[in-house]
Amino acid sequence: MNRTRITTLEVLSRAPNGGARPTPLLFIHGAYAAAWCWEEHFLPYFEDSGYACHAVSLSGHGGSRGREHLDSLSIGDYVRDVEEVVGTLPAPPVLIGHSMGGMVIQKYLERTQVPAAVLMASVPPQGLWSSAIGLAFKKPDLLQNLNNLMRGGRVETNALREAMFAQPISPEKLDEYYRRMQRESLRAIWDMTLFDLPLTHRMQRPPLLVLGAEHDHLIPASQVKMTASTYGVEARIMPGMGHAMMLESEWRGVAEHIRTWLDGLGI
Repeated sequence: MNRTRITTLEVLSRAPNGGARPTPLLFIHGAYAAAWCWEEHFLPYFEDSGYACHAVSLSGHGGSRGREHLDSLSIGDYVRDVEEVVGTLPAPPVLIGHSMGGMVIQKYLERTQVPAAVLMASVPPQGLWSSAIGLAFKKPDLLQNLNNLMRGGRVETNALREAMFAQPISPEKLDEYYRRMQRESLRAIWDMTLFDLPLTHRMQRPPLLVLGAEHDHLIPASQVKMTASTYGVEARIMPGMGHAMMLESEWRGVAEHIRTWLDGLGI
């Protein structure tokens, strides 16, 4: 694992021995997280599959710049982070984004074409408003805990389990993930709710894989299907899984589905 800095952005990179496939992969994390969420499973899996893999910590996240002014960072700033990293790669990458990272990809596609893109439990192009309303009615305590996390307050670990996981996870692993999570930009949350939603008529339309999770309380399967319908593709809902698909105990099924899809594209 190489941990590098692209200017002042943290990027975790892996490359297979003996040469990589010509198209690299760039992973983009969701809210409250950083590049570390891809490090445990997805980066080594796709390295073993022959890909050069990179995961960026967006500004204000992980080891990247901007922690001191996190709340002023916008989705547009995160898009520029992706542009910055892509500009250092030897070829345009496949973009793979989770949750907020999926929204960043959609906004990136207003500007630039890519070989393919994967949206995992992505914020839909219609924004977060429906998700927030749904949580307010169905899971008000969970919504309150997420609001506490956004402000840097404490969150009950059971709330984190409910928000992120549907499959078994050890208390030790849950505690580890809790310690690694962080505040999110209030401006970015509002951008994803109302103020900077994707302009779908401007977007490039690469091959697109839209994945959701059966037991996701944050981005329910119905919203994933709405995203897929907007872009004219079929959604794939992964059974028995929660929001953090790349960290669930059955993460491999998600990774294999993505790899098979990329193989079908000849990437």
